[in-house]
Amino acid sequence: MATIGVFDGVHRGHQELIARAVDLAADRSLPSVVVTFDPHPSEVVRPGSHPAQLTTLRRKAELVEELGVDVFCVLPFTPELSKVPPDEFVHEILVERLHAAAVVVGENFTFGNKAAGTVELLSALGKRFGFTTEGAKLVSAGELTFSSTYIRACIDAGDVRAAATALGRDHRLEGIVVRGDGRGHELGFPTANLSTPRFAAVPADGVYACRFTLLNGQNRPPLTAAVSVGTNPTFSGRERRVEAFVLDVSEDFYGQRVAVDFVERLRAMEKFDSSAALVDQMHLDVARTRELLS
Repeated sequence: MATIGVFDGVHRGHQELIARAVDLAADRSLPSVVVTFDPHPSEVVRPGSHPAQLTTLRRKAELVEELGVDVFCVLPFTPELSKVPPDEFVHEILVERLHAAAVVVGENFTFGNKAAGTVELLSALGKRFGFTTEGAKLVSAGELTFSSTYIRACIDAGDVRAAATALGRDHRLEGIVVRGDGRGHELGFPTANLSTPRFAAVPADGVYACRFTLLNGQNRPPLTAAVSVGTNPTFSGRERRVEAFVLDVSEDFYGQRVAVDFVERLRAMEKFDSSAALVDQMHLDVARTRELLS
């Protein structure tokens, strides 16, 4: 029992689709398989067009596992794969490799060279090769249809609350803590500076109330953090950074892999007249973060 897609974000629409596949697999006493692609097909078909990435491959695997999937299958998306005709894709991947008995996809699913394959074609091919096909309706709330594109737009605008509604959880940014210029320490707010993946979906510049989690197998509960995203205009910064001030912890996080979950945007990025004015505002940001996440 297989379902196929990029599944970036594993949002509420993806969750329902995958849950349907898991249920059907259980009904038929078959293993459930999620088939996805890496890198994102857009980057291979149109180099330079890679969309902002909502989930790393590792995070996607974790989320899929939580949904009860038995097998997470990652297909390397290469220029050669992008040119495979739809019927060959079905025969080589679904029939020869996976021996699929049933396939569940979204009703807007396309596949094969130039995205020529449709759900209707997949259903016809399924009848030829001996598997059933189900095209699931997209998940929506009112007139809003949940999609990775919509969620990216929310994050790009800094509306992390709307993104969380569509995702079914807070938007997460992962990275390695690296050394910054030390200015936060001088101001009394030492920060953990994240080096994020190349295509990561970083929220709009501003200050956010976040949860900060260590990912190195320590099983520690999430910490509370006020996170700044931007270039630090008060000090004429040029490099866009993600800097987390972790509340009530005086710990060195350098070199650790961490996750920042964005709960609420506190304010836009501002340029202050002095360091003292910035520090006053940072105290307010911390107090607001503590209030929201206590």
